[in-house]
Amino acid sequence: MSYILDSYPYPVVFVDCDHIIRHMNKKANYHYYQERRYRDLIGKSVFTCHQNVESVEMIKAAVEKLKNHASEVFLHVNVRNERVYIVPVRDESGRLLGYFERFEMNLQK
Repeated sequence: MSYILDSYPYPVVFVDCDHIIRHMNKKANYHYYQERRYRDLIGKSVFTCHQNVESVEMIKAAVEKLKNHASEVFLHVNVRNERVYIVPVRDESGRLLGYFERFEMNLQK
């Protein structure tokens, strides 16, 4: 399974419902460890990376929408002109297990 995530051209960081980072693909490792100089994020709160009040509130509000069965939640367009979404990960009964950020190129200007 990790090979599939590693082949995805954008960072994938899986976070559980307690906001703890559980998995990062290779692109996420590069982005957070090489470009942004974070260390040892696995097992730490996603709010280690997203520390400002606006980001924390945006993520918490998005996760609440996911808990109410949203399929994904648009967050913003980042500095790389990518649209950022939070996507739920659910088990076979539909219970929310966690979430990840999904990036896509923003073709609108």
